[in-house]
Amino acid sequence: MKYHIGIVSLGCSKNLVDTEVMLGLLNQHGFSITNEESIADVLIVNTCGFIESAKQESINNILELAQHKETGKCKLLVVTGCLAERYQQQIIEEIPEVDAVVGTGNYHEIADIIDKTFEGTKVLKVGNADYTPAEGLPRIQSTPVYAAYLKIAEGCDNHCTYCIIPKLRGRYRSRKMEDILAEASKMADNGVRELIIIAQDTSKYGEDLYGSIELSTLLTKLCEIEKIKWIRIHYCYPESITDELIDTIREQTKICNYLDIPIQHCNDAILTRMGRRGRKKELYELIERLRINIPDIAIRTSIIVGFPGESEQAFAELEQFIRVIRFDRMGVFPYSREEDTPAAKYDNQVAEEVKNHRYNRLMEIQSSVSKQINLNKIGRTLEVLIEGYDDHTKSYYGRTYADSIDIDGKIFVHSSKHLAPGTFINVTVKKAQQYDLIGEIQDESCK
Repeated sequence: MKYHIGIVSLGCSKNLVDTEVMLGLLNQHGFSITNEESIADVLIVNTCGFIESAKQESINNILELAQHKETGKCKLLVVTGCLAERYQQQIIEEIPEVDAVVGTGNYHEIADIIDKTFEGTKVLKVGNADYTPAEGLPRIQSTPVYAAYLKIAEGCDNHCTYCIIPKLRGRYRSRKMEDILAEASKMADNGVRELIIIAQDTSKYGEDLYGSIELSTLLTKLCEIEKIKWIRIHYCYPESITDELIDTIREQTKICNYLDIPIQHCNDAILTRMGRRGRKKELYELIERLRINIPDIAIRTSIIVGFPGESEQAFAELEQFIRVIRFDRMGVFPYSREEDTPAAKYDNQVAEEVKNHRYNRLMEIQSSVSKQINLNKIGRTLEVLIEGYDDHTKSYYGRTYADSIDIDGKIFVHSSKHLAPGTFINVTVKKAQQYDLIGEIQDESCK
């Protein structure tokens, strides 16, 4: 019998790549993939377990899909990913509808696990976080055909005091450069035009494998793939951004002038308690160096508010830092007190209402900053990657080099011609909103 499999992927882009590999393996094994949960014989939730809100989202999705055992065709419910790795026994014991729990280092066994579960045995496969699956596993891309995530390393060695990821994803393991290039070339042949480079920390790429950081070398080789047009870099820790990397971004025209740099805070005492190696002075110097060398660079960051010991003075310092630096994009997260992390045991924990107030304050500041940055783009002509058509505004929408897929803003344009997703077109910015732009096509020729 050919079973139908449905899968829900939660959390980060790294987790999504794991989901895509599972889809490829299941398809290769003879299962049929479906987006309709009501007809699925097997439902999989690839979970996130990073912070409290992500854990709750994962649990809600598990419970929601469990209902299909009563109302649909679902025979098996499988939980994979970070929540599975972290709370393996609790999931089996407290959610009886779950038939299998699969950790972060065992997802490559998904087809065999499902076969075994169909035999009537509940399966628990976890505790293998340091395992790196073999190269060349099949992968079914779930992002639009023109854009794909390229994971260059697994795990993390940074051990920030608030973070559980090293325990869930294992030590840092770079992939071999030739394997990454082979996967990227295959993606390009299949229609991918934008590569989004990801890892828990992309800036450390190669240090474990080659004895030195080789991100610039990798990026230069990726730029040689003819069919790739944009290369975008995510998750570069500030202390590891070298002059060589800055030069590479500036010199290689395929690399978007866009960098995701998770700084988390600026106060030196808080950074020390977080286990972060950079300091405020170095952050100022880095961002100045980036903007001098790459004047139109778009910088995205993430900030944690309400970390234990964050005083009113420390938060005021952070507010001022955000106003002065004027990040192009910024995500803010109230600190989540995660068990089995050093920070969970710290004194001076911050009250939830204070965390939420600080979150709202930073988002208010960033909203104003973002609007002003967008207003300054009026009159500029930018290359836009078309993504689709919006029936409500009767316009096409896409992204500029300054916008990453799913997390940043969009630009909307009207066109008398059909604009296929994945094409590039020049657009002059006419109007600006807080996060989105409205433009006019400079010419009707697509690339």
